[in-house]
Amino acid sequence: MSTATPAPDRERGPVAVPEVLDARLAPAAVCCWGATVVPLIAGWRMGAAVAAGGLLASLCVGVWLTLRWRAGRAAGAGGTTMVGWVLLGALLIGAGFGVASTWHAYRVQTHPLRAVRAGQRLVAVVELADDPKRLGSKPFGGPKVMMRAELLEYRLGGRIVRAGGQVTVLAPASGWKSLLPGQRVEFGARVARPWRADSTVAVLRADAPPLIAGAPAWWQRLAGRVRGDFAASAHRALSDDAAGLLPGLVIGDTSALTEHVQENFQETDLSHLTAVSGANVTILLGAVLVSTRALTLDPRVGVAVAGAALVMFVVLARPSPSVLRAAVMGAIALLALCTGRRKQALPALCAAVIGLLAWSPGLAVDAGFALSVLATAGLIVIAPGWADWLRAHGWWRIPADAFAVAAAAFVVTTPLVIAMTGHLSLVAIVVNMLVEPVIAPITVLGAIGALLACAWSPLAALILHCTSPPLWWLLTVSDRAAALGASVSVPTGLRSGLVAAVVCGLIIVGLRPRAGPAEGADLAARGGPAGVVGADS
Repeated sequence: MSTATPAPDRERGPVAVPEVLDARLAPAAVCCWGATVVPLIAGWRMGAAVAAGGLLASLCVGVWLTLRWRAGRAAGAGGTTMVGWVLLGALLIGAGFGVASTWHAYRVQTHPLRAVRAGQRLVAVVELADDPKRLGSKPFGGPKVMMRAELLEYRLGGRIVRAGGQVTVLAPASGWKSLLPGQRVEFGARVARPWRADSTVAVLRADAPPLIAGAPAWWQRLAGRVRGDFAASAHRALSDDAAGLLPGLVIGDTSALTEHVQENFQETDLSHLTAVSGANVTILLGAVLVSTRALTLDPRVGVAVAGAALVMFVVLARPSPSVLRAAVMGAIALLALCTGRRKQALPALCAAVIGLLAWSPGLAVDAGFALSVLATAGLIVIAPGWADWLRAHGWWRIPADAFAVAAAAFVVTTPLVIAMTGHLSLVAIVVNMLVEPVIAPITVLGAIGALLACAWSPLAALILHCTSPPLWWLLTVSDRAAALGASVSVPTGLRSGLVAAVVCGLIIVGLRPRAGPAEGADLAARGGPAGVVGADS
């Protein structure tokens, strides 16, 4: 008597399957980041040990995979597991990054400028890498600016040393604040040790205006003109607080940001809004693509226009760590659109991390880069599940999404913020949720005004005047929230960061959505976290 296998019921309709993130690149990104951090912080010898350990571990995993493959073939079974191959690839690429980072750290830590006695005076020739950033006058005894630069040569005791390396220049605002990236300058300075463990070989404290030794590239001059015209148009159209804040929100230019607005943003954890991140790129690229679609242009033309807009935005915003990460993510998204492949956010983020660390190992210890990556990972991995859970429990979609995004970004970045600053805002989630709706219109209108500022300033001022209401809301929320004094000061350092990381990890695990059968079916029916797959998929 034969037993018939029941045929699949094709009348059941779509089958809901949970959406699974593609995390195969995540171990490689973590290994690359860790192998890059160790030599910069603990020294090149420790980096060499980590790289050797990674190579040894990859050899052991490779032997294990080979033995398992042979045993599986002898038994007529399948081959090795995907997890093993992912682990092997992560260890190999991590070991490679460890070797490269160890060599980079060796060159930094044995740089000839490191042998110069602190306080020694010399004459340096550098090429500026970013715009001079204004510093508070209290800690430095007067108006100062700070900028990153590439060292070309220095003269000490009649000896000329031509050596590369990154330096930090601390100088008086007078004569320095109008300089542009790419400009070569010569100046006298006193040598100081680097303030933190990174790719910086020394801090040069200048005490006089520089001598111009070379002009910046034409595109840097054009970008400087656009930034200047944008700031001037903003001051003509808006109040002082709003005019100083708008360039920071659009292109990360905080040179005109007033001190009390900066203090309010720090108190309420809104400072990330003035550091260009993936949100800015997403908003601008989305606006460009929607505009080209509305004009019924070919999709490939839209992608080309979006790519050009991305390049122009990076030039205007300057290639800071957060801007570079956002730009790489945007480039990956454009590539996925050109090839017709489905965009996957987590692999794109991991690829961006690996590519940026390969291009500039110093980003591994950059706080802005780390905060940007952690916040993006939180939005990808945590926020969708929290938003679906809130909607399943009666929240409307818009407030649920806004609260989930703000809460996820806050939870994943809090340990690093506490370790660096010892500051914890108790109203950060609510404040970020309140201001989130106005960020997109400010960014789009501000970008349009920036482009028009160098062509026709009256029209630019009119466009920028339209940002006045959302900017008023943003400034009012930050001012009222800061007045509450709802922040906690805790000790800074690694120990506090680890304690906060454990607490935040427990929160993430404890708040992980656990949908029952009925709730899961309801979420799937409403387009929740479950993807709908047809019978023929």
